Amino acid sequence: MTLKPLLAALAFGLMSGTAFSATELVVATVNNGHMIEMQKLTKHFESANPDIKVKWVTLEEGVLRQRVTTDIATKGGQFDVMTIGMYETPIWGKKGWLAELKMPAEYDVDDLLPAMRNGLSVDGKLYAAPFYGESSMLMYRKDLADKAGVTVKERPTWDEIKDLAAKIHDPKNGVYGICLRGKPGWGDNMAFLSTLVNTFGGQWFDMNWKPQLESKPWKDAITFYVDLLKKYGPPGSSANSFNEILALYNEGKCGMWIDATIAASFISDPKQSKVADKVAFAQAPTMVTPKGANWLWAWSLAIPAGSQKVEAATKFINWATSKDYINLVGKEVGWGNVPTGTRKSTYANPEFLKVAKFAEAEKLAIDTANPNESTLPKSPYVGVQFAAIPEFQSIGTTVGQQMSAALSGKTSIDAALKASQVAADREMKKAGYYK
Repeated sequence: MTLKPLLAALAFGLMSGTAFSATELVVATVNNGHMIEMQKLTKHFESANPDIKVKWVTLEEGVLRQRVTTDIATKGGQFDVMTIGMYETPIWGKKGWLAELKMPAEYDVDDLLPAMRNGLSVDGKLYAAPFYGESSMLMYRKDLADKAGVTVKERPTWDEIKDLAAKIHDPKNGVYGICLRGKPGWGDNMAFLSTLVNTFGGQWFDMNWKPQLESKPWKDAITFYVDLLKKYGPPGSSANSFNEILALYNEGKCGMWIDATIAASFISDPKQSKVADKVAFAQAPTMVTPKGANWLWAWSLAIPAGSQKVEAATKFINWATSKDYINLVGKEVGWGNVPTGTRKSTYANPEFLKVAKFAEAEKLAIDTANPNESTLPKSPYVGVQFAAIPEFQSIGTTVGQQMSAALSGKTSIDAALKASQVAADREMKKAGYYK
């Protein structure tokens, strides 16, 4: 066959779909609003890359973590792109479980916020690209605070938050003073509770890796938390995580919420929130110390090492975490809904700043979170709301169950902390941190 007929045959095959099958990328992700939006916009990626088809596996946060951890540890190969965070990335990168991300020049790695880039790199090599980044901050109903005659400071104390919760708590009219995570999980209730323990002067492990779960700061922090939610929280708080509280807040049922900065774009969006015009923002509350009061996290996209589809997967990650993608969301969905917390250019964009009244508070929270120095006593681990060691997932999950049980009244705070200490001690001994 001469060249012309061969090319014609190939062209016909491509058009008819007979001589060509697209590379299928299986992407595992979390069921958060920004990820759902990315799925809707994937048609833009597929039309620009007709040789790639994207298949989504969307899971609840805790299930996603279990599935991707099992898959990567066993080299299962179920997923071509994984949504992982700042906890997994450095651990898995060091173990050689992730492919290094080699992005083209136009991607502009230097535009990534330093906190995000550093948290997703090992020895200067990027192993995951941030899709959205976050810290935690206070989101509150300014109308209710004004009515109570309270001016919320830029960085309030937890005692001030408790006083305000008491003043605005009005369950008869369906408003609860404060909503906080209670659902068990190392990335659910323990993400919030770790920051609370930090600011109360506590830590997960001392410099000898001994768990500190029965220390005074832990007891003080958990006692404060249980009391606060029992008095001024919604019923059933022990089952609430991010999505449950977001729904409550958007219905106007929460006076205050301390959680991921990413929530700000949802609660200030009039299409989603009944109280969009009534919300205001401040830094996460402090107690004994400002250290570790607000967390640092990025939901990020990574490629398992040994993947047969690195080129296609890199193309997808490049698209989904690029400046162009942020502009696409801005144009298609609205600038108040773009994934934030990843790029300097987002916070310099006048279109974004015009609609995002949370931008300044969000960026301050991200810039001030320091995973290398997040506790008042010196700690041997990196991480604000977690300790970046492989054993933490199991320990954090067990402790999360105990804290949720204490919140629901199934066990006492002392018993929950004792059981947590015993479990953490056993895990750390088994892993060889001490005898």
